[in-house]
Amino acid sequence: MAGFRFEAVDAAGRRESGVLEADTPRQARAQLRARGLLPIRVESLLQRAAPGTTATHPRGRALPAAELALATRQLATLLGAGLTVAETLDAAIEQSESATTKRVLAGVRGEVLAGASLSAAMARYPATFSELFRTIVAAGEDSGRLPAVLERLADYVEARNALRRRVGLAFIYPALVTLVSILVVTGLLTYVVPQVVAVFENSHQTLPWLTTALIALSDFLRAWGGWLLGLLLAGALGFAHGLRRPALRRRWHALVLRLPLAGRLTRALDTTRLASTLAILVGSGVPLLNALHAAIGVVGNLPMRDAVATVRDRVREGGSLSRAIAASGLFPPVMTHLVASGERSGRLAPMLDRVAEQQTRELDGRVLALTALLEPLLILVMGGVVLLIVLAILLPIFEMNQMVR
Repeated sequence: MAGFRFEAVDAAGRRESGVLEADTPRQARAQLRARGLLPIRVESLLQRAAPGTTATHPRGRALPAAELALATRQLATLLGAGLTVAETLDAAIEQSESATTKRVLAGVRGEVLAGASLSAAMARYPATFSELFRTIVAAGEDSGRLPAVLERLADYVEARNALRRRVGLAFIYPALVTLVSILVVTGLLTYVVPQVVAVFENSHQTLPWLTTALIALSDFLRAWGGWLLGLLLAGALGFAHGLRRPALRRRWHALVLRLPLAGRLTRALDTTRLASTLAILVGSGVPLLNALHAAIGVVGNLPMRDAVATVRDRVREGGSLSRAIAASGLFPPVMTHLVASGERSGRLAPMLDRVAEQQTRELDGRVLALTALLEPLLILVMGGVVLLIVLAILLPIFEMNQMVR
């Protein structure tokens, strides 16, 4: 059976919508008529793909990370209570408050009822369930520990979402201060300064160099400000478009790694992603080579992603994980030491978890230090610019007062 989304009206003309299961759209319409509803629209929740390809999520939209984590935790709890996969999906659909989540879970349930495994059913929705997600679910199915694996998977999704949110929120305030500062200074130079300095220009007195420079800058912005803004936007769009080319993006990412602050933040962030991903994969019973292959995609920086691919190749040739990581030269030494300890003790997954925790703490510390430095620095820069504008306006006034005396 498959899932179908419907819209219908009852005898009183009230509109109803929802999800039902049927073998064909015709059978779905028959079910609606049997319930006293007149079907308006009935469409499959699954968009079948061509042979050899994978279907996409309805309307191409992925579930937000928070909803995905909640749905995963619900599945883990219900499966742990002894329900079958189909019963678990049924209950999760009823408990969910999101229409998008309901549609996705209903589509997955339809595939499961048709005989597919949970991981294969999730493959119909690659925008929501990534290859990494499906690999972990498949490992849980193979090992018979699906509830425990889903519980860890929910923790993993929540941790990744929290890390992304913390890093993003940390830079919101400096970004807002910078934007407001630029707008304030631009407003002063284009609207306030011309009205004030017009008095000095009409007096035909010799103006201080600071006032002259301010007037020239104000005239330039008024005459060419629109073109300058357009040029900046075009440059930003051109740069973003250029980064779509792998070669240019790889050079840019390599440059970022060499920067003092940005390079350390990038290393810490991608190391956290890699270690936490390998920890849950290895801990779920996925072979190390498969885990390394699946974890390549979570690393955002291209040189570091290439390094992970090289690590995978060296492990395939018989080398140890710790030596392969050390040979790359892009990951922190603490990761090499903890991974080596995990390999010797047979506790690789817990050691990888410890690497992720240590790198998360280091990343949080660096982000807090950077934002703590940026905030007063931006305020000082803003104050200095405003001070220069005020001085440029006040200096001619002081000179006029001296001439009057």
